[in-house]
This record gives sequence, C-alpha cells and structure tokens, in this order.
Amino acid sequence: MARYLDLHPDNPQPRTVGQVVAMLREDALIAYPTDSGYALGCRLDNRDGRDRILQIRELDDKHHFTLVCKDFSQLGQFVHVDNHAFRAIKAATPGPYTFILPATREVPRRLMHAKKKTVGVRISDHPVACALLEELGEPLLSSTLILPGEEEPRTLGWEIKEELDHLVDAVIEAGDCPALPTTVVDYSEGAPTVVRRGAGDPGRFES
Repeated sequence: MARYLDLHPDNPQPRTVGQVVAMLREDALIAYPTDSGYALGCRLDNRDGRDRILQIRELDDKHHFTLVCKDFSQLGQFVHVDNHAFRAIKAATPGPYTFILPATREVPRRLMHAKKKTVGVRISDHPVACALLEELGEPLLSSTLILPGEEEPRTLGWEIKEELDHLVDAVIEAGDCPALPTTVVDYSEGAPTVVRRGAGDPGRFES
C-alpha cells in the first residue's frame, strides 16, 4: 500500500519533505502535485521507477520523459540550450511549460527519446514540488499523471491513493492543483514548435 503524506500547499513541512525524499532515495515512485496537475516521479537512476511509470500510463519507449528541475541552472546541466532558446525559456520559467531539448551526457540514454536523443525539461512553480527538488538536490524523472483513456491529469491526492494504491509507493496530498497539463514546446530542431497546448500560454512560442 502507498503511504499517504499531507504537505501544506504553500509552506511544506520540512520534516515531511525529508521523509518523502528519503523514500525517493530508496527508489520509491511517488505521485506528487505540480502547477499543472499531479505527476509520477522518481530519481533519474531508478530503472524500476521508469518502467513502472510506463506501465501505469500504458506508454511505449517512445514516450518523452520529463526532468523536473529546481531551477534554470540545474536545467542547463541536462539539456543543450542555444542563445535564442535560453532567453525564451528563461522568461517562461518557472511555470507550466515542458521544453524538449537535446540531452547532455548527464542524461542516461534510457531516458532520452530513442531516435532524437532529446528529453523534456521543466521548472515547476508549485511549492511542494520545489521543496522536494531542493531537498533532493537533483531533478525528478517525471511524467504527467494522465491515466489510460483519460485526457486530463489527476488533481486529487485521495483519488490517486484509492486508484493507484498498489502501483506507487507514496501519494503526496497538498490540496487541489490545476487540471491542465503543461504546454509542451519542442526546441530540438532549433525553432520552437508547440506540440501540446496546455496551462502555459503557447502564444509566446508561436510566430
């Protein structure tokens, strides 16, 4: 059964944050709130966690995983960002955007897109996600918690606990969060291409 941990949505309790991060370091898979719905998350080197995300969401190996980073400096360690993309992404973060960019050598090959060698990155504006990332000290390998047959991310921790109780190790409850997924912008070919319209305004990346 999954642990069910309550965190204050604006001022997450450091002790509980520490408990969640300790679980992550022991290869737990968690469901946690972001500024664009719930996400599934684990450490980058958690091979089993990656496979469990694919199984829960019924996705194949072509799925673009996202590295949720604590800040722009950390993001820059894992993807190559040219000057044009740098300015645009910097201006839009933190916020409900995911950017697809060429991965650096810091990203394990199994987490890259098989052909493009790209990975998604984002910087969340949700206090709980930010607190977890600050304590963990590395990005979370994540995927929006959209279950098979559904189009919107889950937003209620107690519902996730009921439905995924034996599929995840912990569910973080922090009140309601937005139901729109991130807007996804692909920078892998140089110019931005909006591949999913979501919570973030796509207009700033469209010519």
